[in-house]
Parts: sequence; structure tokens; C-alpha cells
Amino acid sequence: MSTPETTGKPIHVESETHLEELLAEHDVALVDFHAEWCGPCKMLEPTVEEIAAETDAAVLKVDIDELQAVARDAGVRSVPTLAFYKGSEEAERVVGVRDKSDLVGIIDQLAA
Repeated sequence: MSTPETTGKPIHVESETHLEELLAEHDVALVDFHAEWCGPCKMLEPTVEEIAAETDAAVLKVDIDELQAVARDAGVRSVPTLAFYKGSEEAERVVGVRDKSDLVGIIDQLAA
């Protein structure tokens, strides 16, 4: 199996199966649980897009209103929630807006 290329852009998750497939395909992934009505999510969006463009991590976007069951199963209670995965297993989680350097630091740590 070849290594999937990251597109340099966040990937919109369409279903729970799609999320599972994407997590299985990528060594390190950042899953952004967000909502259209969420102000802090909108503030964080440019940072998430930069991380997608500048790191090798897959950046996956989950709209919690569109995929309520996925968010519930992941234990998401507020947005934005950023879950970091290594090898399909959640390794770290942050809630709320954080500095880009903090988020990239977590990705670097997981990729090491």
C-alpha cells in the first residue's frame, strides 16, 4: 500500500466510515470537530488550514451538526475540539482556540 499524500488542505469528513478510513491511511492526523455557528471555530480555521498546508499530518474536518453521531462517539462536548491521532488511536486532545505553535508541537511530537 502506498503512502497517501496529504492534499495540503483540510479534508471534509463525510461519514464515520470515511473518518475511520482516513485515520487508517495516515500515521498522524488532526481531527477538527467544529460547527458553522461557532465563533471560536471560525477564529481557528485559518490556523487549521495553515497546519494542513505546512505539515505532513492529515487534517480532517468534522462538522458536529452534520455528523452528530461521530462527534458523540468521539466524546466531543464543546467546539472547537482538536483530536490528534497516531496510528488510528487518539493520542492528544485540546479544546478551544490554541496557538498554532502549540498545535504543530503536538503533531511534531506524534510524528517523531
